[in-house]
Amino acid sequence: MAGHGKAKRGIPPKSDFNSWYPSIVEIADLVDKRYPIKGMDVWKPYGLTAMSLIDGLARHEMSRTGHSEYRFPLLVPEDLLEKENKLVSRLKAARAAGVDPSELRMDEEDSGFKKEVYWVTHGGENELEIPMFLRPTSETPMYSMFSLWVRSHADLPLKTFQIVNTFRYETKQTRSFIRVREIHFFEAHTVHATEDDATEQIHEDAEMVQNILHDLCLPSIVSKRPVWDTFPGAWYTVAADVVMPNGRSLQVATYHHYRDQWAGAFDLSYEDSEGKSRLCHQTTFGMSERLLGAVVGMHGDDQGLIMPPAVAPYQVVLFPVAAHANEEVLPAIEELASSLSDCGFRVKLDLRDVRPGVKHYDWEIKGAPIRLELGPRDLESGNCILSLRTGGKNEVPLDGIAETISDTLDSISDELRTRSSVHIESLIRPFPGIVMQNGKWELSGEIEDGIIYEIAFDGNDSDAEVLEKLTGLAILGDCDRQFTEPRPCVVTGRMTSRRQHLARMY
Repeated sequence: MAGHGKAKRGIPPKSDFNSWYPSIVEIADLVDKRYPIKGMDVWKPYGLTAMSLIDGLARHEMSRTGHSEYRFPLLVPEDLLEKENKLVSRLKAARAAGVDPSELRMDEEDSGFKKEVYWVTHGGENELEIPMFLRPTSETPMYSMFSLWVRSHADLPLKTFQIVNTFRYETKQTRSFIRVREIHFFEAHTVHATEDDATEQIHEDAEMVQNILHDLCLPSIVSKRPVWDTFPGAWYTVAADVVMPNGRSLQVATYHHYRDQWAGAFDLSYEDSEGKSRLCHQTTFGMSERLLGAVVGMHGDDQGLIMPPAVAPYQVVLFPVAAHANEEVLPAIEELASSLSDCGFRVKLDLRDVRPGVKHYDWEIKGAPIRLELGPRDLESGNCILSLRTGGKNEVPLDGIAETISDTLDSISDELRTRSSVHIESLIRPFPGIVMQNGKWELSGEIEDGIIYEIAFDGNDSDAEVLEKLTGLAILGDCDRQFTEPRPCVVTGRMTSRRQHLARMY
């Protein structure tokens, strides 16, 4: 019967990830993609609850590190974008001038977000004097206010964040949570007195990202992006990438050190203790619903989602078995649901009038970590049956059940961490290398699809271009874990400890 049901539900096998992912997002009822604007999905309660729980992890980290939550307007006047574009162009030029041009990719396009934003040109029937756009991110609206708020060193550091919708006109193929036009966006922006203080903030951001990813049971590759992939307004960019099952890297968090580059353009300065005016130093930190996309993609299987306990909308789903045969079953399971809920677990009591097999099947698809059954026999024995979404069934005593559930959820999280680490390790391989043949670079071995290659790389931009052209992959940048022993750079042959990765990015 289950086989027939699966065909009806239409979950493709996860080995066909490009079909499995978009199907499971809808079958598990996270979003509905049928809204008439492509890339703008309707969040459904189950998906929205999971996302809100991820936001909760972020809010917890923000509160722990002294950030305060703000809410800035959605509309930004065009003249602020001009300010940003001028600044970004100037920084690009300066960067180009400060570096040997052979080491830099020249980017002819307009800097900034001009081509990616949605424009608002009318209010009612009146044409607006200054067109506005929907925020693609909030540097410009925030910094124009920061300059009004920061006066002296006593106002620093200013640590802000907001969780809002941002909008980018995305021309590539959209994919729920991974590439969308309306983005559920988390952004933190900080202002500091010195470069060192801002650098300290970057270290704090790195720690917060790892804490959040730990709760989501997601291992990551953390890299300082190469110059050409650094946000143009940043001094440097660090990114955390999660590896999806098809071997593609998915950037789930970035944090940028701005130095005082933006402060000059936005007149963001403070008076130091000696009364001198100094430019502020800034950082930003961004994450999005890609975190949920990574959870779906990494942990799910042929049967559906597997939700990490930290963000599972329901951690325990209870259902009565053969309640018609014993009238004590229903009151007992209701009391059990209530007491587990009082212990702080997210609980769902499924009283639908359908067979237990159907309930198991439905909650398997939705990825609930624990399913708990209680029937007449269990009442007699003082036990209940726990089915784990990671596999396995246990008969456990009702006495001390809250502690058992708590330990079981921890072991499910550990199991998901182990699985995803083993998985990521299986997809990262040493690079076959390149050789110069008749004045041309050639690969020494085959490049497999869906594999991330680890390399020692210490070359410049044109060396990187050689690698990227030959492999069709992108360099993620300097990994935060260097090699313990120096080894030869794959292009220059110079000895280096710099570990980098070549991957196909989402």
